[in-house]
Amino acid sequence: MKFLVVLFILVINLFGSNKDFSLYKKEADVKGNTLLIIGGIHGDEPGGYFAPAFFEKHYKIKKGNVWVAPSVNIDSMMADARGIYKDMNRKFSKIDKKDPDFANIQKIKKLITNKKVDLILNLHDGHGFYRKDYENAIFNPKAWGQTTIIDQEKIHSLDKFGNLDEIASKVRDALNKDKLFQDFHFFSVKNTETKAKDEEQQLSLTYFAVTNNKPAFAIETSKNITDLTHKVIYQLKSIEEFMNLMDIKFEKDFDLNNYDEVQKLIAQFGTLTINDNIKLDLENIKNELRFVPMKNSKNSFNFEHILGNVKSVKNYYEVYIGNQKVTTLVPEIFELHDAKEKIKIDIDGKIIETKLGNIIEVENNFKILKSSYRVNIIGYSKDGVDSEDDILLTKGDIQNSYSIDTNNNEYRVEFYKGNKFSGMLIIKFKK
Repeated sequence: MKFLVVLFILVINLFGSNKDFSLYKKEADVKGNTLLIIGGIHGDEPGGYFAPAFFEKHYKIKKGNVWVAPSVNIDSMMADARGIYKDMNRKFSKIDKKDPDFANIQKIKKLITNKKVDLILNLHDGHGFYRKDYENAIFNPKAWGQTTIIDQEKIHSLDKFGNLDEIASKVRDALNKDKLFQDFHFFSVKNTETKAKDEEQQLSLTYFAVTNNKPAFAIETSKNITDLTHKVIYQLKSIEEFMNLMDIKFEKDFDLNNYDEVQKLIAQFGTLTINDNIKLDLENIKNELRFVPMKNSKNSFNFEHILGNVKSVKNYYEVYIGNQKVTTLVPEIFELHDAKEKIKIDIDGKIIETKLGNIIEVENNFKILKSSYRVNIIGYSKDGVDSEDDILLTKGDIQNSYSIDTNNNEYRVEFYKGNKFSGMLIIKFKK
């Protein structure tokens, strides 16, 4: 297995590049400063990419602008590795054009140096808990967790946001006045004094930024905090404090101090649409779905969640949200029929019309009405029936083992024209 991983990386180095990342611009009608948030430069630091993804979905900017790149190292994120092509955060001084990270590094540099960007945050999870004095292997001066990192005290050529230590200290003080999940989670400011003391840090994103007269800070929640929700809340509170200092006005659709609400929202992975004719709810989806009708190649995968990605592995697809593998899809290859005709369904005594590729909620029973399609309800069978339409069914008529979710509420209904696959509906019985 280790040999295959190494071989895969070598092939990528020779023929490919890291997956391109997306930038989301949240801009208000009222002009103001622009904050650039960069997440996921290290693939094994989930606080650093789940937080900006959460921010993009749940915050609205009322004054100023926030640009969000939630996951700039997608290949490493899916591998849950710091950097499968070596450390991306050590490539900002120089990088070979053949490096798989080259295109993404150039794109990040262009964002950082954009004239509109006033301040940059680079989000991480760091080892341990930073302390000025050595206490033990977890609490010590070499730790990075629970800190705001600066490369130097000031950018002397800048009047606006150039006093890095003063800004970081204000953020630290505000965070520590707020309620922490544990007293030892308190935040500090760590000045790496990069130019004089840290040659390795001279290769980093934040040092590239400050040497280009751009204020930049790294927010490091601790890897030793194992609860993802805790880390996301700390990251979001840090971002809010920076926005306050930048006079960026915002609102959000949740209570950041309500742990249960934030945890629930983080777990909302949304849907995955395949080839515009299959839609899967990723909440509670089973670890593996077999015989999923797909094309031989060039299948399209569209996620509601901005951390959603698919990795092709041998003869199947692994589905990820961030570093979390949600399910594995084992395809059955079909030629696709471009379905135009809508489907009529009797849902609990009411007839509705829908296109293929939707999820249909059912209280008690459903019946697929006759159409030009052949219907296959996965988990139901009746001798002598070629097309399973015009049959009134309840949940009890379908075998639980064929459900696509762990709660046994969701079932596949497939539609065909001859030997071609037209599309699928998911029948979702309400709990």
